[in-house]
Amino acid sequence: MKAEIMRTLLIWLFSATLAAAEGDRSGAFDYYVLALSWSPTWCALEGDARRAEQCEDSADTGWVLHGLWPQYHRGWPSYCQSAERPPSRALTRDMADIMGNPGLAWYQWKKHGRCSGLSAPAYFALSREAYDSVTRPEVFRKLKDPVRLPAHVVEEAFLKANPSLERDMITITCRAGRIQEARICLSKSLDPVPCGRDVIRDCSLQDALFDPIR
Repeated sequence: MKAEIMRTLLIWLFSATLAAAEGDRSGAFDYYVLALSWSPTWCALEGDARRAEQCEDSADTGWVLHGLWPQYHRGWPSYCQSAERPPSRALTRDMADIMGNPGLAWYQWKKHGRCSGLSAPAYFALSREAYDSVTRPEVFRKLKDPVRLPAHVVEEAFLKANPSLERDMITITCRAGRIQEARICLSKSLDPVPCGRDVIRDCSLQDALFDPIR
């Protein structure tokens, strides 16, 4: 009997924890993380198998917007409750030019956008503004063949192309031995700001694979 009561209590506590983790208050956060994904990496690991349009040879897709994520100084909100209407298909479709596909735009709204406290049109407009505010280094568009390089070289390229950025405002991530993303921390007004400790987790690979744009 005691074991059954303990089991029920643990299930209730676990469910309550999940609800708290995924029911954060909309608009209550400290800064944004702008996540830019290197499309050839995503294509190699996932997109090719899905026959994604952004992975076609004619797509010419490099750094794409993964998302604009509300962030706490420690941790982040997700799946917030919001009275705002979800984005229309036309709105998510219009984001495909910088996000690769409308499905990603919809998912980003559901997980992160609702936590911004903005309407869907305002959130995607801000996301586009954030994307345009960062200069993507042209050197990566000039690659003709795959290369292996230290991950910090990618960070240096972003710092050189964006003089307002400092080292504690950007982090480079890797996945499966490849350069995955550049994540840049921005204020609510989109000024560069230092990242929290849970965001600054630089990839330490010295031979990360970097595929060229197709």
